[in-house]
Amino acid sequence: MSRERSAALSNGVQGSNRVQGAADPNFACAVNAFSRLFPHPRFGGGALAVYLDGVPVVDVWTGWSDRKGKRHWNADTGAMVFSATKGMASTVIHRLADRGLIDYDAPVSEYWTEFAANGKADVTVRDVMRHRAGLAHLNGATKTDLMDHLLMEERMAAAPMSWMKGRSAYHALTYGWLMSGLARAVTGSGMRDLVRTELALPLNTDGLHLGRPPRDAPTQPARIIGPQTRFQNPIVNIVTPRVAALPISVGLGSLYFPGMKSVVQGDIPLLDAEIPAANGVATARGLARMYGAIANGGRIDGEQFLSAELVASLTGERSLRPDGGIFMPMAFHLGYHALPLGGLLPGFGHVGLGGSLGWADPATGLSFGFVHNRLLTPFVIADQAGFVATAALIRRGASLARKHGFESVGDFGAPFAKLRPVAG
Repeated sequence: MSRERSAALSNGVQGSNRVQGAADPNFACAVNAFSRLFPHPRFGGGALAVYLDGVPVVDVWTGWSDRKGKRHWNADTGAMVFSATKGMASTVIHRLADRGLIDYDAPVSEYWTEFAANGKADVTVRDVMRHRAGLAHLNGATKTDLMDHLLMEERMAAAPMSWMKGRSAYHALTYGWLMSGLARAVTGSGMRDLVRTELALPLNTDGLHLGRPPRDAPTQPARIIGPQTRFQNPIVNIVTPRVAALPISVGLGSLYFPGMKSVVQGDIPLLDAEIPAANGVATARGLARMYGAIANGGRIDGEQFLSAELVASLTGERSLRPDGGIFMPMAFHLGYHALPLGGLLPGFGHVGLGGSLGWADPATGLSFGFVHNRLLTPFVIADQAGFVATAALIRRGASLARKHGFESVGDFGAPFAKLRPVAG
């Protein structure tokens, strides 16, 4: 199969739905399904990338990166991927563990001495990465608090464990500061820097950032399409914080803070924080490449990103036990999650609010990344659940590629480059 055939697919789709990039013809059905997701500016834009055996076989993008429909998505447009950021932060920890700097079964306090406060001396790294540390609740943290990552790391170190200790309860926001506090104790660096040095640099991509990329970065974030309304519901504003403050409010208490809608409006103020559980900016290519290494025995471009032994340990057991925070079976294992029914989406990764995700299936050597700029819109159910259908088409494409052969679609997007630090 020639690269001309790969490019021809891109040109054919581009004519009707403005899809850019290239794809191996075996994945034509998946690309066509993707192309229908963004037919008008009010639907925003997005990107899809697929790797097979560490080789890029799909790298396409379409739609609009602003709210007025004047700026098209391009090869280096990123999206804030919300909880898919947890997969990035977790992979940083795995890189450190691979070098012997962290032991999953060691107490967190062995590295981060302040973490031993309030009876947490025996909580292990594995407990935290499986969302079983009993530290999901925000305990009254304000929007101002959440924008100060050093303060939030200190709050995590000092926090008492909840009644959910030992049970899976999704640490929606606190997971990131737990990871960054641990990583900082080991390396002396914050998670923003580590995402660049431990992920973007060895993967040779600019498409992985924590928080707002520097102005000179090729990767720039798309504007979130919705919610942008300024309408306030006074009843919700009164009731929600009271319910979230209750110790038994595991799910809401892990996520809600006053003003949460405002931080994703306009120029997305949330990007000016360092929240390793929620405000990563990534291209589909960056996520697919990171998970592509994991799906390929830890190797990418002939380099060992993670050891084969560590990668083998990342596949956990599936479980139908509901998570205590979000009441869905998530089967968290070392920072990633699976879906309860393996036939729907084999492998593991992390999905973010709105539906952006990165995923690896080491059993088949397949990985993919999907990002977009829709959030709480009428399409949220389709974005969260509907991508399972596209993923099925991706798996079908991989099966055809195994049968007929495949080649790389080539390099798109900017490679890694050292950038000026973000102010503040």
